[in-house]
Amino acid sequence: MALSTRGFLAAINHLLAPATWARERLTPHAGRSARLRAEPLECVFTIAPDGFLVEADAETEAAVTLSIPLSAVPHFLGGDHNKAMNAVRIEGNADFADALGFVFRNLHWDAEEDLSRVCGDIVAHRLVMAAHGLKDAQQRAWNALTGNLAEYLTEEQQTLVTRTSLEAHADRLRQVRDDIARLGKRLDRLSAPVRR
Repeated sequence: MALSTRGFLAAINHLLAPATWARERLTPHAGRSARLRAEPLECVFTIAPDGFLVEADAETEAAVTLSIPLSAVPHFLGGDHNKAMNAVRIEGNADFADALGFVFRNLHWDAEEDLSRVCGDIVAHRLVMAAHGLKDAQQRAWNALTGNLAEYLTEEQQTLVTRTSLEAHADRLRQVRDDIARLGKRLDRLSAPVRR
């Protein structure tokens, strides 16, 4: 078994250990295999009778294939499992695919619990709170940066157009189109032969 496959299975089984609900969801599919493709990793695993994942031979026929695009990996790492799972392509047995999708979408790492075993409850709690604070600060900084960049490009450089400006421009274009149509009708009436 490749090191990356071993690490993946160990990580998922670590998350499954306290998640009785997830193992219960997987046990009806014991003996079925799945193939996970996330370049450069390809992992084939089988559901064990206790709901954990065990290595399967690479040649094993998989009942389900999960293909994860590289664009979804940051969402998995960032904890946005719903967004990540929306990008995953799942093929194969519908019931098994549904069970895997549900488990992978809802399985979360309790970092505070793991850290508390190493450094105690209080330190673990403070570390996790600091990490959440750092993540929130990064998100606020990113939002501010993108907002400032958008404002600069729309207001100062006028490289981009705001939605309001675009809608106003569209309204003016519709007015010009209507004016041209009315003018065309007047010209037609004026150029028509006079009846006597």
